[in-house]
Amino acid sequence: MPNIIGYARVSTTDQDCTLQRQALDAAGCTLVRSEQRSGTTTEGRAELDLVLQLLQEGDTLMVTRIDRLARSVADLERIASVVRAKGASLKATEQPIDTSTAAGTAFFQMLGVFAQFETAIRKERQLEGIAKAKAAGVYRGRKATVPVDAVRSLRAEGVSPTEIAKRLGIGRASVYRALEAGQPDTAGGE
Repeated sequence: MPNIIGYARVSTTDQDCTLQRQALDAAGCTLVRSEQRSGTTTEGRAELDLVLQLLQEGDTLMVTRIDRLARSVADLERIASVVRAKGASLKATEQPIDTSTAAGTAFFQMLGVFAQFETAIRKERQLEGIAKAKAAGVYRGRKATVPVDAVRSLRAEGVSPTEIAKRLGIGRASVYRALEAGQPDTAGGE
């Protein structure tokens, strides 16, 4: 008997998949997997990889909306190709998507284009907001993650940039940036 495998995803750890899981259970899923990962890439999404591996001929991969799978047309097409190659289909509970039909496949492809467009627009708006904040002098940027004082202190003790990076668990380039942002380096070369 074919399985209906559900996949739920939220982007951040302060969100949860409860509503998606409930909708997938109500749609008859025999198994539901979920994860908290960004949808802008499929890299590092272990649960998605697992459900794609579990699919067999005649099975259905069920999501609530296709943006739970991916936000780019390329990633959506790759996922759809895997599903097709396994002889399975893809359905969504909140959208008329059923890749076992021509109309459902067409709708799936159109929504993929819109999901990618939405991501691009959101990024554009974010960049515009940052530019306005910088112009107004209120943009402070991301909080520093490199302990600049520790980098400078170790360097003043004659510790090499490579060793500083190892000790502090940061990249060597970050060490050099921290040193360049401060006073001239008087400790000599590496």
